Amino acid sequence: MKPQSAFFEARGWEGVRAFENVCAYARGAGMLVIADVKRGDIGTTAQAYVDAVRPHADAATVNPYLGGDALQPFLEACRDGFGIFVLVKTSNPGSGDVQDAPLADGRRVWELVAERVAQWGREAPSVGAVVGATYPDELATARALLPHAPFLLPGVGAQGATVADCAPAFAGPALVSSSRAVIFADDPAAEAERLAREVWDVARAA
Repeated sequence: MKPQSAFFEARGWEGVRAFENVCAYARGAGMLVIADVKRGDIGTTAQAYVDAVRPHADAATVNPYLGGDALQPFLEACRDGFGIFVLVKTSNPGSGDVQDAPLADGRRVWELVAERVAQWGREAPSVGAVVGATYPDELATARALLPHAPFLLPGVGAQGATVADCAPAFAGPALVSSSRAVIFADDPAAEAERLAREVWDVARAA
């Protein structure tokens, strides 16, 4: 389960309470919860973000673009059973504005971030990467850079990616994320089951 906190926070304190209730319900049903919060800040603020999300989720999405010190409290939490998915190459159309910018050595910015994720993964367990399924070529490159990291793959469904686009990621551990295509389906449960079967079929064939 990957609840997006912004839609809850927009409703004020009642939304925050609803977010907590959704997470508790999912965990009670035996599901892992990834809080889609995309947090990233420095010092005590970063620690406060950890303290805010960790009681309700098993992992969180985090933003690395403030640098390693912004993720340090999250990495410390990873040493004690928590998990993070670091934004590497995101699924949105404008991701290339910054993430695809070339470095002096020819790499792109997101490839540098992927290398940092590999380093952080050696320092702490449960460090994964967010890589958009909307960019299958980059997905293959990311998997080569991060052969063992768990990937969170947004973009399937409403953003235009297909499960087949995720195939390069299945050389390692990966989670496919599809939100609107499931939520707004005529039968969300049936669509979720169909999507899960398709993911397993593609993963086995990869």
